[in-house]
Amino acid sequence: MEQLKPQIMATKGNEKQSEVDPNNVIPSFEVAKELLPNALVWASLHGFVVGDRAVQRSGHIPGVGLTHAPFSLFPAPFPETCWSQACDLVPLFNELVDRVSMDGIFLQESLSGTRKVDDFTARLLDIHSKTLQDNIRQEIRLGLHRSDYMLDTETGSLLQIELNTISSSFAGLGCLVSQLHRYLIKHFGDQHCLDLKRVPENTTMKRYVEALAHAWKEFNDLSSIVLVVVQPEERNMYDQHWICMLLKELYGVSTVRKTLAEIDAKGEILSNGSLQIGQRVVAVVYFRAGCTPIDYPSEAEWRGRLMLEMSSAIKCPSISYHLAGSKKGSAGVG
Repeated sequence: MEQLKPQIMATKGNEKQSEVDPNNVIPSFEVAKELLPNALVWASLHGFVVGDRAVQRSGHIPGVGLTHAPFSLFPAPFPETCWSQACDLVPLFNELVDRVSMDGIFLQESLSGTRKVDDFTARLLDIHSKTLQDNIRQEIRLGLHRSDYMLDTETGSLLQIELNTISSSFAGLGCLVSQLHRYLIKHFGDQHCLDLKRVPENTTMKRYVEALAHAWKEFNDLSSIVLVVVQPEERNMYDQHWICMLLKELYGVSTVRKTLAEIDAKGEILSNGSLQIGQRVVAVVYFRAGCTPIDYPSEAEWRGRLMLEMSSAIKCPSISYHLAGSKKGSAGVG
């Protein structure tokens, strides 16, 4: 940590600014040395953690081999106009994904070229085709998407990097880093020309939980659960556990974490189409895995994915949402 030399960037002022003032950038190694211990203590006390790659069991056993998640000491300034533009685009992109997902023929035809060169996308398309042939209708659809942007340095324009429709991570830890920044500014901001009022509140985690709970309620089975699809080795499990914990605390909804292989081994589709795991009916399938080829090392994982898609459980996302967010000509990662 002694080698950390961040560019501390912040602005102060009551008036709204649409552009960042380059003269208000404050690079200071002394600032970092002062704030870093306080930030690390806060991260440890508030569950802002990930598994440590140096500890082999950290991706398997909760509470073993923890380290703080990577973070910047202060939030970087961002033009308010671009921030507002990104917020305004959210419902438009969500509606676009939903409409594309409902057109099965369009999805199949649009990705037909990718099918020829990418086995992963081809397998996803096969599952999608199977749901179409068997007339599996997803009347209730849930998407938790993450749209990533960067500022173009030459034009100052907001440019979209990608739109993730599956396994959109860091809702939990993202909110915590925002809280960390607010804590540091509250206690140390005055001496570093920082203004707490200019840091927007991050409510993504609660909104994710609210959406999952709403879908669970729509399923209309109070004894049902939310199934979280996870990787066998997951060092980012705490970002996921935050959501599961709040689901239980705020809405009384229980969650079960299973890999695709475990779903294949322990899951079954009942005669009424519902998915059952360990004698519990699944209302919502929340994917935090299954978005890349490495999540399917054997046929067991593919069988598990097909079982999920053929069931009546609400998928977050469904195979059609997954495909709508795939990258044509790439590995189809969502």
